[in-house]
Amino acid sequence: MNQKFQTTISNCKFFLVLFFFTGVFTHVSFAQEFFVSPLGNDRNDGTEANPLATISEAKERAYAGAAKERGSEIIIGLLNGKFQITEPIVFGPALANGNSITIKAVKGSRPVISGGIHLSSWEKTTKGWWETNAPVLAKVNPRELFVNGQRAKRARFPNEGYLRVKQVGVNRRTNFVFERNDFPIPEFVSNVELVVLHDWSISRNRVKEIDQTENRLFTKDSIGARDPAFFNLDHWEPNPRYFLENAVEFIDEDFEWVFNSEQNKIVMRFPANINPNQENIVVPVSEGLIQLQGSEDSPVQNIRFEGITFCHSLWNIPEEGYCGVQACNFDPRPERGGWAVVPAAISAEWAENCSFNDCKVSGVGGSGIWFGTGCKNNTISNSVFDDISGNGIMIGEGRDREINGLKWWKAAPQQVAVKNIVSNCLVTNCGVQFFGAVGVWCGLTAETTIKYNEIFDLPYTGISVGWMWSPEKTPCRENTIDNNHIHHIMNILSDGGGIYMLGLQPGSKIVNNRINDVKINAGRAESNGMFLDEGTTDVVIENNLIYNIAKSPLRFHRATTNLVKNNALFCKKENPPIRYNTTNEEDIRKVENDIFYENDTAYEKELETAIEKWK
Repeated sequence: MNQKFQTTISNCKFFLVLFFFTGVFTHVSFAQEFFVSPLGNDRNDGTEANPLATISEAKERAYAGAAKERGSEIIIGLLNGKFQITEPIVFGPALANGNSITIKAVKGSRPVISGGIHLSSWEKTTKGWWETNAPVLAKVNPRELFVNGQRAKRARFPNEGYLRVKQVGVNRRTNFVFERNDFPIPEFVSNVELVVLHDWSISRNRVKEIDQTENRLFTKDSIGARDPAFFNLDHWEPNPRYFLENAVEFIDEDFEWVFNSEQNKIVMRFPANINPNQENIVVPVSEGLIQLQGSEDSPVQNIRFEGITFCHSLWNIPEEGYCGVQACNFDPRPERGGWAVVPAAISAEWAENCSFNDCKVSGVGGSGIWFGTGCKNNTISNSVFDDISGNGIMIGEGRDREINGLKWWKAAPQQVAVKNIVSNCLVTNCGVQFFGAVGVWCGLTAETTIKYNEIFDLPYTGISVGWMWSPEKTPCRENTIDNNHIHHIMNILSDGGGIYMLGLQPGSKIVNNRINDVKINAGRAESNGMFLDEGTTDVVIENNLIYNIAKSPLRFHRATTNLVKNNALFCKKENPPIRYNTTNEEDIRKVENDIFYENDTAYEKELETAIEKWK
């Protein structure tokens, strides 16, 4: 072999080897890591020894790093402490080409992202109470206050339970007569809030006037949603329940407080041995904490949160009042098209492959977390949702958004939230302010999976899926509610259940769930283990265990064809195991269900066996 030919072969081998390694390295992930501490400095290099101070700065550096490399795996490690923000941290769609950002607790740390401000400079009043100035920030009208991590009660009357409307006013919307001496008459009524309970929702209205001559209370706007039109004060009960909040005359217990908007003062009663200047007292000021904001053409991708606590998110109700319709949808004021929705502390639109794992959301003024329009393949797992004013978790959206004058689900059904998962979460104590809230709410969604969660201690429904009150076709399909334990719900309102579903949902399944302890309520309509409401169609209800239900374990209302199979239904003898309201019983196919009636000989033993089997 001549020298020239050998040289040519050697050069070819070199370039083949170079090509091979170049090809390999273009697919290798490049890892970057930034550390953040509340004690850090944004001029630092972001190492663990010299951490940054803010998550926003770390995010900017992470995005800049991702822009330089393909397949970057960027870690933002949060060290112990509280990261205080006054506006949401926004993640946009800049990531591409397989890049990802994980914002996570450093091992051994439990960082907190708080949208609250510490209150100081408390002074004692002549009454022995304490007062301080509220934060002087735009749109801050405090509705929550937290003392050493615990929500303090805004002063209300009565402290527990409810008053009853004596007589509804002529227009059935703006005033009513109360019993003389029902409550202390506030000297200043402009800050007082009236809370009225409807069957499955509530209204919160500011009081305009209290006429002591006629014992009549007037509100600044209509009580109850204007749409649907049946939200009259006395539609469900002739003498509906109500209570009043936010007057100094109602303060009669330690840790009760009020906000005086005219003076911008917070007034609070503390035990005699406590000086509030030595306590950690916080009010929310940030309207949201985390936002994932993409678009249909450019979604947010591969953002992950792990091991973080989120708290103290602000949401002020509209000036005209909050008049709930259902599941934290409410009648907007002034009038406009569609319903409004109580926003979430963590919100996402057009987000893909994002996740929240081992996180906690607590002490927030709106809802907890919401994966909305166009969200795809996202996961919420192993997380806790507690002390939430609105819904705990929200997936998808309702019917009202329009595209070129058409409802979105008709004009662009592909925009449906699809293949999102909620698993192994604990959801409790939601609806603290807005009692019509749901633990896990899903609107018009597709292939949503809700599994292995425990959901309990709620004023209304545990899980709700669907948002069409008829069998009209929408993108809602193939949703699965599987192996959840839902208990001690419907504690205040009525006409709901452990699981609430409605509308056409081909391929959807409610399977292997345990639902127990649904008490009877004071509203007109009953509550159930499951309430399959208007238009529920093509749903399989199989292998569920339902017991300790004040009324029927299952109720269908204006439903069509569905399959009920292999369920264990425990009920009182005076209640049918399945109730059919305006539903053709023949349309509900029933196969091999076990029915047990209270006080029968085998009841307790069969229930014990069924619970053990479910575990």
